[in-house]
Parts: sequence; C-alpha cells; structure tokens
Amino acid sequence: MTRIPLIRTFCLITTAAFLLSGCSLVGPDFVKPTAPVAESWIDAENAGIQHREEDLSEWWQAFNDPVLDGLIKRAYDQNLPLQIAGLRVLEARARLGLATGNLYPQTQQATAGYSKTQLSRNSPNISPGIDRVYDQASFGFDAAWELDFWGRFRRGVESADAALMADIASYDDVLVTLTAEVARTYTLIRTLEERINLAEDNVTIQSESLRIAAVRFNNGAVTELDVQQATSLLRSTQALIPQLKSFHRQAQHALSILLGLPPRDLYSLLMGKANIPEAPATIAVGIPAQLLRRRPDIKRAEMQAAAQSARIGLAKADLYPSFTLLGSIGWSASNTGNSDTGDVFEFSDSLTFQAGPSIRWNLFNYGRIKNQVRIEDARLEQLLVNYRNVVLEAAREVEDALTGFARAEEQAEFLGKGVTAAKRASELAMIQYREGVIDYQRVLDTDRFLTEQQDIYTATRGKLLST
Repeated sequence: MTRIPLIRTFCLITTAAFLLSGCSLVGPDFVKPTAPVAESWIDAENAGIQHREEDLSEWWQAFNDPVLDGLIKRAYDQNLPLQIAGLRVLEARARLGLATGNLYPQTQQATAGYSKTQLSRNSPNISPGIDRVYDQASFGFDAAWELDFWGRFRRGVESADAALMADIASYDDVLVTLTAEVARTYTLIRTLEERINLAEDNVTIQSESLRIAAVRFNNGAVTELDVQQATSLLRSTQALIPQLKSFHRQAQHALSILLGLPPRDLYSLLMGKANIPEAPATIAVGIPAQLLRRRPDIKRAEMQAAAQSARIGLAKADLYPSFTLLGSIGWSASNTGNSDTGDVFEFSDSLTFQAGPSIRWNLFNYGRIKNQVRIEDARLEQLLVNYRNVVLEAAREVEDALTGFARAEEQAEFLGKGVTAAKRASELAMIQYREGVIDYQRVLDTDRFLTEQQDIYTATRGKLLST
C-alpha cells in the first residue's frame, strides 16, 4: 500500500516540473531584419514598365511559345539539381521532426533479459550453502526526461522550423533560376538558328555578287581585284556558319542538362527550327517593397538568420542547470532459495522500481560556454549583414534588368530600321555595279555592312528576351 503514495508523489512532481519547464526561454527572439529599399525604380517612368503587381509564377507564357512551355514543364519534372533541392527539403522536415521529439521524454525503453550465472567457489565472502549457480529473468520499462526548463528544446524546434523554411526558399530559388536558364538557353538556340539562316542567305547573295564580278572580269569590264574581293567576303561569311553551328550545338547540350536528358534526346523536343520568341511590349515589376515578399533568395536569407537566432538560445541554455526526471519499473526473479524464474510474473512480489529527479550543471568550463554563445551571436550578425546585402543585390539585379530591357528595346528598334536601309543599299549598290556606275568596293562595303547589321539585330532581339 505504501507504493501508491509514492507513485502519486512522483506524478505530482512530474506535472509540476512539466509546467515549470514552459516558464523560461533564454536567448533572443528573432525580429525580421530591415534593409534599405527604394520607393521606386530608376526607370519607373519608362512606358514599357508597369508598376502593377502580377502573378509571375508562369511568366514565360507571355512569350506564347508552346515549345518553351513544354521544355520548362519537363525541366520541372527531370532537372537533377532541382531534385536535390527537393530532397534537402525532405531532410529539413525530418530534422524538424527530430527536434520536436526532444520536447517529450527522450528515453523510453522496454527491457527484458534472461541470464545464467555461476559464482566461483574461490570468490571472497562466499557463504556456505549459497546458490552458486542460478538463473535470473527480468523485464521492465525505463524512462528519462530532461525538462525544457530554459527553452533549449523549444529553441531547437524554432531553429529547425526556420531551417526548413530556408530550404523551401532555396528550392523556390532553384526553381526560379531553372526556368530563367531554360528560357534563356532556348532563346539563345532560336537566336543562333536565325543567325545561321541569315548567314546562309548572305552566302547566297554574295555568291551571286561573285558570279557577276567574275562575268564582268571575263568580259574585261573590271580587274581581277573585284573577283578577289568578292571571294574574300564570301569566304568570310561562309566561315561564320560553322562557328555559329558550334555555338548552336553547345547551347543544345546545355539545355539538355537543364532538362536532365542526354543531348541526343533533345532534338525531338525542339521540334525543328522556329523563330525567336516575341518579347511582350510591357513588363510588370511592381514596386521595390514588393521585392521583399517575392524573391525566394531574400526569404532564404531571412530564414537562415532566424534559424541562427534560435541557436543562440540553444547555446545559452548550457549556462544553466538541466533537470531530468528518471524512472524505471520492472519485474525480476531468480531460481535461488524458494523462488523460481517463473515467479517474475507474480507482479506484486517481483516488482522493482526507481524514480526521482537529477540535476546537471556545467560549473567550471573556463569560458567555453560563454564563448560558444559569442560564436553563435557573431554568426547571427553575419547573416543579418548578409540579408541586407542580398536585398541590395536583388534590387541591383532588377534595376539592371529594367534598364537592359528599356535600352535593348530602343536598340532593337533602331537596328531594325538600319537593317531595312542596309538591304536597300545593298540592292542599289549591286544595280549600280552592274551598270558600271560604281566600283566593286561600294558593293563590298554595303554587303559587309548588311551582314554585320543583320547579325547584330538578331542578337539584340535574343538579348531582349534574356533581360
């Protein structure tokens, strides 16, 4: 009967300790860091930049290119670095589960055993008639619970939760980078295809110029100089084509890696040659303050700082004593004297238990714990500075993209008009050369300029989509 009050007392102690364990929480509470953010973008007055906030989760659909849509979908499904980032999220989720489990009794073990023992006759203090050979059976349950008196385990949960959010933001960041890289590489492929087509068209035009120059030379109308100049320009344009084809193949290989495919399997997905996707006339970027909510790299930097802030509390908890409740209950019996191992199931007589609190306090550590707290605090300060730097870098990237988009639009418009004029100049120069009004140098200059302007114009249109 005396066991019942003991068990009740132990339960009361456990309940009181559990309630007290929620009273203290050492270490700083995380406060979202601040960073300098402008009120508006530098190119905010540009007509092509809209300040409304839109859903940009599928921004590439503005290009109206079904092939690009299919490539990005396949990249979502098969990109290997994206899969690694997803697996990191699963790992972080499991770590959060581990940290949460520490809030409850850390040790809960069922035990059972059976042993046979023989004592030596020559052992000291062996009494006559003692059972030197006996069997013993036992089973029971052990538990140990370190109470979260100073918030060590709650800070651990807080840190693990923030780390999970940081890994989710990292996954989103990889996803954003992946879609941008697929779109950029696809645009590069289409741009190179158009540049190759233009070079081949110019080879046809320059071949005709060479034929005309050769006819006029054979008729004695011009010198051999015209033929050699025409040949030089033609060979120079022909030499450009293999280089462009090499770049084209390398871009295809890069795209295949983004899609998680062997290079040979990509060609059917591109569905042959196509035009460069058309850039939208306007882009919606919102205001700079919305950047903080939208960018996953900024969210990741914030969550990394939050996770580190909680680690300061983990380190500080070591400065204080830790309290643990220990308990074990079991049943044991041996075949010595009048008992038998089967008596282990006579619960009242074979019962054995032990319970009580314990305390552990690292008193003399020669500053190790305090310096560990300083280390964790310094790491937090580094991450807070890093957060501000990430915000500034993000703002710079947006500003660069906006000015690049605006200037590329202007450049493409001028270059388009220049190409139209260069085509007409090339036609006029050939007509006048046939009639003997001008020498071949004028034809050479206009054809070379047309080739250069067409190539620059095409490259600029591709660059416009990459900003």
